[in-house]
Amino acid sequence: MSRAKPLFSAYGIEIEYMIVDRETLAVLPVADKLLAAAAKKENASDVERGEITWSNELVNHVLEMKVSKPAKSLSGLAAAFAENIAAADALLAPMGGRLMPTGAHPFMDPHTETQLWPHAYSDVYQAFDAAFNCKGHGWANLQSMHINLPFRGDEEFGRLHAAIRALLPIMPALAASTPILDGHFTGFLDARMEHYSKNAARVPSVMGVVIPEPVFSEQEYRDRILAPMYRDIAPLDPKGVLHDEFLNARGAIARFKRSTIEIRILDTQECPAADLALAGVVVSALKGLVEERWSSYEEQKALSTHDLAAIFNQTIANAGRTVVPEEYARLFGVYAPSSIPARVIWRRLALNTLPAMDFDPDWEKPLAVLVDQSSLARRILAAVDGDYRHPAIKRTYGELCDCLAANTPFNAGILGAPYFL
Repeated sequence: MSRAKPLFSAYGIEIEYMIVDRETLAVLPVADKLLAAAAKKENASDVERGEITWSNELVNHVLEMKVSKPAKSLSGLAAAFAENIAAADALLAPMGGRLMPTGAHPFMDPHTETQLWPHAYSDVYQAFDAAFNCKGHGWANLQSMHINLPFRGDEEFGRLHAAIRALLPIMPALAASTPILDGHFTGFLDARMEHYSKNAARVPSVMGVVIPEPVFSEQEYRDRILAPMYRDIAPLDPKGVLHDEFLNARGAIARFKRSTIEIRILDTQECPAADLALAGVVVSALKGLVEERWSSYEEQKALSTHDLAAIFNQTIANAGRTVVPEEYARLFGVYAPSSIPARVIWRRLALNTLPAMDFDPDWEKPLAVLVDQSSLARRILAAVDGDYRHPAIKRTYGELCDCLAANTPFNAGILGAPYFL
C-alpha cells in the first residue's frame, strides 16, 4: 500500500498454493514455467491479471496469488481467486500439473525435493538458504494466507497491533489444515506452524516466540524488534541482503514501508471461498477488539507475550479443542465459570461480529463447515480415518484438489462426530 490508509479501509490478501503432478500429486517445481506461460515471456516472476496478481515464492513448486491492489472489501474476492485458480490449472494441464490447497504437502520430502526459485529475487532466497537451510518443512513445505491490514500513524498502529496480538493465539483453532507430514499424522493439527516456529532457531530474534512483543509505536518496534534482528543476522548475511522488514518471521509483522501489519499465521484452506470466509471472521473479530467492544485497549496492551505464546502452542496442537484460561476468554466477551474451548470463542465472535461485515454469499457454505463443524485439519483426519498408507492420503488430497478447482468446501460429513473442531 503506497499511502497510509486508515484502519479497516482496505485489505491485502495473499494465498499460496502448491503445484503438484496431476496423477501422483507429488510436488511439481514448474512455477517458473507457469508464470512464463501466463506472462508469455521467459523468467517472469509475477503476472498481473486484473484484480489478482500471480507471483513466485521461495520454492519453485509454490504459486502465490494476491490482490493486485488493496481491496476496499473482502466481498467478491473469493470469486476472483477462484477464476484465477481455474486459469492456472488450465495452463498447468499440459505440464501434467494442477494446484493443491492446504498449508503443507502431506508426503513431500523437502530434504530431497526442494528447488528454490531460480530467477529474479533469487539472491534473497539464496541468502535465506545460506543462513537457515531452507530444505525443511518450515521453509520449503508451507503455504499460508496472509492478511494485510492498514494503519495510519502510531495510534492506529498500536491499537491494531494490540488486537492482533490478542487474537493470534487462537487463529489456528479455525485455520489449522496441516495434520499430516511425511505420510503420517504429526500429532499437531497445525504442523505447518509447529515447524515454522522453529525455522529461524539459528537467529532467535528473527522469530521470537511467534507472538510479537508488546510494542505499540513505530520507534519502539524498530528499537525492540527490527534493530536486534538486523544486528543478529549480520554475521550470516555479510552483503546485507536480508536487512529488511521481510526478515521478520513473527506471526504478524509490521510493514512500515507500506503502513500495514501482515498476519502470517493462517494455513491455506481448501478453496478460496473458505480462505476468504476465514479472513472475514478474523477481520470482523479484530474490528471488535479495536473498537473495545469486549476489552479495553489498555487490557489488550497488558497481555503477556509468554502467556499468549503458551495458548498458541496449545492451539497448533489441538485447534478448536484448545482450552483457554478464563481471563483470556473474557477479552472477547466470553464468560464462564471454568476454562473454555477456543471453538466457543470463535462461534461467539462469528455470531457477534460478522453481521457488521460486507458479507459475501460465497462465505456461507464454508463458514457453516468451518465454524459449526471443524477445522480443515480435523476434516482431513476424518477422511483418512486412521489409514496413513499412501493411497488413502493421496485419495483425500486428490479430493481437496477437486475442492480447490470447484471452489467448494471439503465436507467430510463429520457433524457431531468425535473429530468436532
